Amino acid sequence: MKKTFALMVTLFACVAMTNAYAGNIAAGKAAAQKYNCASCHGADYNSPIDPGYPKLAGQPADYLEHALTAYQRGANGSNSRGNVIMGGMAKPLSKADISNIAAYLASLKSSLVVRK
Repeated sequence: MKKTFALMVTLFACVAMTNAYAGNIAAGKAAAQKYNCASCHGADYNSPIDPGYPKLAGQPADYLEHALTAYQRGANGSNSRGNVIMGGMAKPLSKADISNIAAYLASLKSSLVVRK
């Protein structure tokens, strides 16, 4: 009985910690609109205006968070990305904005094709 209780407490703690760091999809949608992400990445985030721009819909949230944070660091930081446009777009984002935008974009249906 003690083992079952301890396992349940641990499981609930893990779920609570995961949800505490997960972004808010509705807030992410609002932030993506506020910062006009669709102007380059397309209204559905699957059809960017330039083929060199990435499709964001359906990308993993942790990848998107990492990418936005790396753009904030700029070209000279460790673990950074040096794109002038994205650097300027990412600079004003708070950690909550990044988490929320990542959650929103990850929740969207992707048109990316994975080969088998």
